[in-house]
Amino acid sequence: MDHYLAQAIEKALGWSGSDGLGAAFARGTVPDTDLCARMLTPQKLLDVIMRRTVAPPQFRCFENGTELHPDAYLTQVVTRRSQVLPVANMDRLNQLIQSGCSLVLDSLDSFDPTMEIACRALQWWSRELVQVNTYLTTNDAAGFGLHWDDHDVVIVQIGGEKSWEVRAASRPVPMYRDAEPNTVPPEEIVWSGTMRTGDVMHIPRGFWHQATRGDRGAGYSLHVTFGFVKRTGVDWMSWVADRSREREPFRRDLHRWGTAADRAKQEDELVAGMAQLLADYPTSAYLAARELERQPPRHVATGAVFGPAQTTVCVTDFPPRIEVRDQEVDVLAAGKKLTFAVRAEPALRLLLTGHPVDLATVTAMTAIDAAVLAESLIKEGLCAELTEALRSGYTDMIPTGTCSNMP
Repeated sequence: MDHYLAQAIEKALGWSGSDGLGAAFARGTVPDTDLCARMLTPQKLLDVIMRRTVAPPQFRCFENGTELHPDAYLTQVVTRRSQVLPVANMDRLNQLIQSGCSLVLDSLDSFDPTMEIACRALQWWSRELVQVNTYLTTNDAAGFGLHWDDHDVVIVQIGGEKSWEVRAASRPVPMYRDAEPNTVPPEEIVWSGTMRTGDVMHIPRGFWHQATRGDRGAGYSLHVTFGFVKRTGVDWMSWVADRSREREPFRRDLHRWGTAADRAKQEDELVAGMAQLLADYPTSAYLAARELERQPPRHVATGAVFGPAQTTVCVTDFPPRIEVRDQEVDVLAAGKKLTFAVRAEPALRLLLTGHPVDLATVTAMTAIDAAVLAESLIKEGLCAELTEALRSGYTDMIPTGTCSNMP
């Protein structure tokens, strides 16, 4: 799945692929700053906030560096059936924006098609789960204090300016659940300066950082932070431990009251069994299973009630795996294994690119009825019908191809 954002991040940071994630601090500028406005604008963000039911911790507002009580910027709307819904008080938000504040909306990808598809493209690119959080700061509002994140982040300055300070890690690769606290930042400053429209910055897990407009005066800053949650050895060990349920020795009760010889014998058996588990389930198996077992995301499904699908797109969190055997081809993704006749392979590869595809065009190119294949892929959650909203998320964000239904 090609996407202009992934390409721009690589060029800005001097990367080739996503190997740089977590390796070292990096900073640069995207070649085409117009990409930023195509992704998001302050007005579009406020429109999203206005049209959704939002509440902390997903939506928060800060003034003078302090988080405001939700009553300061939310209104409880009561429907005629007495349902209470929290919605943004746009008049109050307007006042806060003019006086200087910071608005934070987490998981914008759950609301906005452009960000949803950007995150999916970055997941295909990095093979890691991605979430995007959004920060709008106006005038001379302060930002968050010095802190570190338990995941790698790529920050894209969408508009305006903001001052940043980045420090090194004080504990190597700290975790959210860790063996000891990580509360004292180091003195070493890796970089300090101003992020402007089109600037990109990669901050590895554990690096301390802070941002503010306290030194800026009039103006604003809008940036998005893409969080990449990479897997660790702890995650692998937890997954292998779950696999131990398959084997009888690990399901037996521990010999608390047995003889010393009984306890020693059982422990030796478990140690040998764990060594075998680690050999049978290497890290490569864990990473592959993690991708293939991800359940399909939410998507619109109509079951052809309103007419057959004309255009579809693959919506799996990670690229489906296509395996060709003698007379059959298997598609593995979203916890499913679908088997087709081998002659369907060319059409399947077109349908599973991650780009919107016109079914009639695929049929003409491959002499395979793409509508029949698409029906199965949609039913199993690997593909979705291309709605108008979903289409808007791809517009001007992906390269167009022969099968693409994009203008």
